[in-house]
Amino acid sequence: MDIDDLNYDDKGLIPAIIQDSISFNVVMLGYMNKDSLQQTLNTGEVTFFSRSKQRLWTKGETSGNKLLLKSIEFDCDKDALLVKAKQLGPTCHLENYSCFKSEKRNSLSIIAELETVIDERKDKAAEDSYVASLLNKGVKEIAKKVTEEAGETSIAAVTNDGRLIDESADLLFHLLVLLKNQNYSFEDVLKELNNRSSN
Repeated sequence: MDIDDLNYDDKGLIPAIIQDSISFNVVMLGYMNKDSLQQTLNTGEVTFFSRSKQRLWTKGETSGNKLLLKSIEFDCDKDALLVKAKQLGPTCHLENYSCFKSEKRNSLSIIAELETVIDERKDKAAEDSYVASLLNKGVKEIAKKVTEEAGETSIAAVTNDGRLIDESADLLFHLLVLLKNQNYSFEDVLKELNNRSSN
């Protein structure tokens, strides 16, 4: 992206629409200038220009509720940005999922939250965290666990024992751990599904 080729307003700003990269919900609107856009691209943490403080402001710099950059697109007139980001906590300063009241937490957002939990726990002591223990065992053990959970999910469906949803949740959780171990995310899976549906 050539940031010099964008159409900024007379104050050197461009509106940036922030979209949850998992649920695709719009969660906030901010403004960027060239410096904040460049910092966002350099650090991977969404940074705005605060019109009230007249300085660069990285989302979550005090609260920890950061926005991790996934992609940036500009519109046909090059005077607005669409920023897709992974949320690390509520985006709104009022502790809401979105700054727009009508935008409710999408059920897909729980996937991003689970990935954050897995990320946080991977560095904990193995005796204190099941996730850390599993990650420490390596890919073979994690893959074995995914296979085990897939089998239990299939059995639950065949026997109709009322545990299909529980077993499916276990399977999905362990699949997320496996993806993390291989440095992938659920978003990569969604991208692949999107590519397939486009072909």
